Amino acid sequence: MAEIDLYLDPVCPFAWVTSRWLLAATESGPHTVRLQQMSLAVLNEGSDVDADHKPMIQRSRRLGRVFAAATDTAGSEAFARLYETLGTRLHVRGDEIDHDALTDALTEAGLDPALAQRTEDTALDAELANTHRASQDALGSAGGSPIIVIDGHGFHGPVLTESPTAQRGPGLLAALVTAATTPGFAALHRPYQGPPTIDATTEEAR
Repeated sequence: MAEIDLYLDPVCPFAWVTSRWLLAATESGPHTVRLQQMSLAVLNEGSDVDADHKPMIQRSRRLGRVFAAATDTAGSEAFARLYETLGTRLHVRGDEIDHDALTDALTEAGLDPALAQRTEDTALDAELANTHRASQDALGSAGGSPIIVIDGHGFHGPVLTESPTAQRGPGLLAALVTAATTPGFAALHRPYQGPPTIDATTEEAR
């Protein structure tokens, strides 16, 4: 049995695909999984972000504050519940996450809908920085979303461009657990393959 932490930024589409695979692959297995917050906004502080990515970084900051507030008020499980409801809207449906959509996502997650007002609460930035720092400490270096930590061994990724099938998902997990717990294994990298494909039909069937 492995203890697995997946650090992710809720606005990252790659992290959404990875989280769906990981939760499905561990649903009936012995491993324990925790979804935890990191922040692309904090990661890119002080960097020149190109115009195409600026909206995502701004969304990371605003929604990241709400996730931090939800976790602070309702515990670590609140992050996963809100991620499920908000992530479905953002990544599967492609909804615009305005105040009403955020309120609906909070309500569906069993959280206080008033937390939707915290998007501009800069007092939460310190907490957001702390959660992000935990992800970087777990990795051992600066890294983006997602970061997987298996029995204390942290790696950037896995970055998936599509969700593995139900038949292949557990095999991928077993391979990662083996690699992560093999002494001396450090990294495995492949060139960028493009944005992820998120199949709404597959997502809704789960």
